[in-house]
Amino acid sequence: MSEQLAADLILYLHFLYVLGVVLPIPLILIGAKRNWSWIRNKIFRRVHFSMIFFVVIESLLGIMCPLTVWEEALRRGESAGPAYSQGFISAWISKVMFFTFPPWVFTIQYLLVCLIVVLLYIWIPPRN
Repeated sequence: MSEQLAADLILYLHFLYVLGVVLPIPLILIGAKRNWSWIRNKIFRRVHFSMIFFVVIESLLGIMCPLTVWEEALRRGESAGPAYSQGFISAWISKVMFFTFPPWVFTIQYLLVCLIVVLLYIWIPPRN
């Protein structure tokens, strides 16, 4: 497998992780109104909280996301071009996921999302 393909696969995995944190928020709200039982699944809710909590801890400790580090290392190792030579889909996913802001902006963003997840856990609690 080429380094470019491996970096793209890591980017897709990273994007799925972000979707795994963001997408459940509206689904939990909608599911509460529509009485979807799966949104109250304790394992689902704990995994969801754990995913954002991990990101918050990384951010507060100043640790760069391991998936980002790994992807960047693979792209730098690619001898055929610049650090972010990507395919079409990879380039667009990168544009959606990565912004150039100071680290504190992302930390606040992660903390707010974590707070939303905690509030959802309280307002729409999971059941056994």
